[in-house]
Amino acid sequence: MIRKLSILFAGALMGATAMTVVSQNPGVANAAGSETYRQLAIFGDVFERVRAQYVEEPDDQQLVETAINGMLTSLDPHSSYMNAKEAADMRTETRGQFGGLGIEVTMEDELVKVVSPFEGTPADKAGVLAGDLIAEIDGEQVRGLTLGEAVERMKGDIGTDVELTIIREGAKKPIRLTLTRDEIRVPSVRHTVEEDVGYLKVLKFNEQTTVGLEDAIEDIKEQVGEENLKGYVLDLRRNPGGLLDEAVSVSDAFLESGEIVSTRGRNSDETRRYNARAGDDIDGKPLVVLVNGGSASASEIVAGALQDQRRATVVGSRSFGKGSVQTIIPLGQNGALRLTTALYYTPSGRSIQGRGIDPDIAVEQPLPQEIREQMGLDEDDDLVRGESSLRGHITGQEETDEGSGSLDYVPSEKAEDLQLQYALDLLRGVKTNAMFPPKREANAAN
Repeated sequence: MIRKLSILFAGALMGATAMTVVSQNPGVANAAGSETYRQLAIFGDVFERVRAQYVEEPDDQQLVETAINGMLTSLDPHSSYMNAKEAADMRTETRGQFGGLGIEVTMEDELVKVVSPFEGTPADKAGVLAGDLIAEIDGEQVRGLTLGEAVERMKGDIGTDVELTIIREGAKKPIRLTLTRDEIRVPSVRHTVEEDVGYLKVLKFNEQTTVGLEDAIEDIKEQVGEENLKGYVLDLRRNPGGLLDEAVSVSDAFLESGEIVSTRGRNSDETRRYNARAGDDIDGKPLVVLVNGGSASASEIVAGALQDQRRATVVGSRSFGKGSVQTIIPLGQNGALRLTTALYYTPSGRSIQGRGIDPDIAVEQPLPQEIREQMGLDEDDDLVRGESSLRGHITGQEETDEGSGSLDYVPSEKAEDLQLQYALDLLRGVKTNAMFPPKREANAAN
């Protein structure tokens, strides 16, 4: 499948993560015993022998970082060490803004192909067009670079310039453009109007998500009119997660009251509960939430809260099943530690870890035969198998080894999107189901 990466994205993807950030290092919970110090002495001895006797001179920093990551990945798949650059990239992504050009790109014939420039960004103002091929960045050939390396060269400090050499179909010679980097905000929410239904697509949970969602809802209301709106579809398919606080805030946007999620750590006094405040941004209109095997962590928090509180009907297939929370612990100039510190639970007390969210109404989205053939998949092959398939994952209370309920696939054309079409039919009354509309009295009991 074609790999796609956007200039809007910075650094490595957070992946399936519900994440919190702490401002300083926590204290040491328990003093290490003498046996622990003996083991650490063994590590030091091995490290020095590798440095002195390995066939080639190793990189000390790389050895240490690899050793730290080895320790953390032995705990679970989501704990890791980030060096200073990786930690900075992570902070940029969670902020949802950085210095860049504002274009979505992919790779074609070893050149960077522009998928789309975003309106109002430096690329858009300079006249970069969809389909343009970027051959050089600041005079350096793109051939030989990975997509990620090319993206890194186009990012930079706000106000600095970058020169692109572009090959455009129909142009007699390459086009050279000088663009000035500007602040780019990651579009974490996209929306459209499907006649009498508002469609909200949440791509990830960063610091811009709630604001983007509120703006999208207001725009939909203005376009359609409150009296004509049948309801909303909240699409969380292929959303890998993000910030826990944003997941809580997005859930709160649709709830008048009740618990949203609780997190429980190693000690009972570390349990935290997050509750909704009064005010429903869509004024009680019917809501359908779409999930699939690519919906993870923060997405599952939202789907689980709206499902348990009977505020929305969940349609699609079983979600990924990542029910753990990672805390980002800064280590000063040495980067940061991403450590699993808690599991989260839906309002009814369900643990999603290793299980996922089961939809109220299961609607499978078949993978087209031509894509199956391109990927070498048999008819029964799954593309996504969920959290329970990850080596070393934390075992959940209700874990299943069945994996996620469907392939992690969403059609590019909405006309082919069976799950979305089912949601639209529910909202318009074309289809009827005992699970729709959801009953609201459950709020009073929480």
